[in-house]
Amino acid sequence: MKTMTCRQLGGACDLALSGETADEVIQAQDRHLNEIVAGGDLAHQPALKDMKGRWKHPIKGMGWYKQTKRDFADLPED
Repeated sequence: MKTMTCRQLGGACDLALSGETADEVIQAQDRHLNEIVAGGDLAHQPALKDMKGRWKHPIKGMGWYKQTKRDFADLPED
């Protein structure tokens, strides 16, 4: 298991998000952003907008995804 923060993934806080794979951590980030913005947190709105926009611009989004996977791979195990 490895951990990345919301901020490391482009968010606005230091909430720890853990998973066995980068995809699990990314999915946890997606859930976190949706929940916190739905609760009225304005600081996370830009990150949520970026998350939703990644797949509208697949080349740029894939660059973010590949970099995140590399960053995750470089992390030590928890």
